[in-house]
Parts: sequence; structure tokens; C-alpha cells
Amino acid sequence: MTIALYGRLIHAADAQFVKHLCDYLATKKIDVIVHQPYLDEIRKFVNPHAAYKTFFSHADVVSDKVECIISLGGDGTLLDTIALVKDSNIPVLGINAGRLGFLAIVSRDEIEQAIDAIINGAYTLDKRTLLQLDSNRELFGNNNFALNEFTLHKKATSSMIVIHAFLNGEFLTSYWADGLIVSTPTGSTAYNLSCGGPIIVPTSENFVITPVAPHNLNIRPLVISDNSILSFEIEGRSDAFLCTLDSRQETIDASVQMAVRKADFVLNLIRLHDSNFLETIRTKLNWGKDQRN
Repeated sequence: MTIALYGRLIHAADAQFVKHLCDYLATKKIDVIVHQPYLDEIRKFVNPHAAYKTFFSHADVVSDKVECIISLGGDGTLLDTIALVKDSNIPVLGINAGRLGFLAIVSRDEIEQAIDAIINGAYTLDKRTLLQLDSNRELFGNNNFALNEFTLHKKATSSMIVIHAFLNGEFLTSYWADGLIVSTPTGSTAYNLSCGGPIIVPTSENFVITPVAPHNLNIRPLVISDNSILSFEIEGRSDAFLCTLDSRQETIDASVQMAVRKADFVLNLIRLHDSNFLETIRTKLNWGKDQRN
């Protein structure tokens, strides 16, 4: 079995945890390849096994026949792995070394249990829908997809913008707002939630459109089928606007026309058998707890 390790930065407090993971993988005789920049980070604090191969891209992951990618960090780190996996169906396990963690939900204390589960196939694959962006100008290169959300937003401190939205070719409405979010069920607990959008169960087969600080308060979030195609035209006093896919962004102008639809592939997110989405939101959002002093 070959497992790939991906992360961003390592803090001093995390060094021993990462070393323990590397040592445990070695005891299980698992072939490990490490993202080269992350291996450089690891070497700042600990001396990993010198035999580690490294990778940089999706092509490397596929050519090395990786069977699983372990993401070490928070949800943002796990979002990075989508560009490494793409349509290969390689499952991803998120180890939470960050903060809240709706995607990276396996704690450091569970790492040995998680590795054993991967070896024994004792896990469930959550198939998470992705968004794909098509436009009349090349945006985001070959990584024009997102797990959490697509957004349009005003740039810097410019005045609000107008986003004309069309649903399956029919005019929906014009959003006068600071921006607009199109979220997957996975992303419903991210930017969408902070802007007043609903939480959507991952298996619901929906998208949600949520305005950011709308000028008209009667404009509310709208849940639609994920078989829909949304298209947008944007205008405003500024000549530049922001378009994002998850944590990546591009600057666009009013000449850019965009369409968002469900991607043709999904992300396979590893879930251990003793965890589920409902437990995650209860725990992370403190549902059902008496908050009174």
C-alpha cells in the first residue's frame, strides 16, 4: 500500500505528532510519499525516514499509484488535496491539526486507529459533490472546480456590485450585494453558514445560493437541485471583481461570463465508522448543549 502525506506548515507543537505518524506508518510497512514542500517543513523539526519519495502534482500521485492521501492540518489544507486527487477517485483522510474542522475530523489521538482502519478497509467513503466553473475566459487553469463554494465578490473597498443570475438559462434575479456564494452541501458549513445560509446534509443533492450583505433584505438564500446550471453576469462601478473557488481567487472584469454546474467527479472522503455528519455538527456547533451559566 502507498499513502501520500500532504500538509502546509508545521508548528513546533505539532512536530512530535507528525513524527509519531511517520514512525507508525513505518511499523506497518506502508510505502509513503510526501509532498516535497511539506517534507521540507518536517525536516525543520524532526528527522523523518530518509527513504521517503516525494511528489508535487496530480500526475505524480497517479503515477506512484497512491491508494490514499492523508491531509495534515485543517479544512483549508484538505481543500488543497482536491487538485492532487482530481478525478482519480483516490480517497482522502483529514487529520485535524487545525481548529474547527468539519472535513478534517480525525483527531491526533485517533491516528493509529485511522491508519489501521485504512489498512483493513474498515471505513466508509463519503462521496462529496464538487462544483465546476466554465467561463468565456480561462480561469483557474485545470483546477476549475471546488469542494466548498464558488463566489463572486466586490474587490477591495469598492461599492456593492450587481450580479445577474440565471437558472438553467432562465433569468433568476439580480443580486445587489457585496457578493454571492454558490455552495455545495459540504461548503454549507463554511462561508455559506457565516452569511446566514442553511446547513445542508451532504447527501441532499442540492446547491445553495447565498448573497453576501444584500442591499435588499428580502433576498434570501435559495436551495436548488445540483443538476441545475447557474450562469452569471456581473457589473459595478469598479472595473475589477473577485471570483473564487474555495481558497483560490482570480480577478475578473465585467466581460467575463460564468456558468457553474456539478462536476463530473466527486471527492471520496474517508470516514471512520464511529463518526458521521450529524455527530460532527452537534460537536462542532455545540448543538443541544445548555449554554446558560
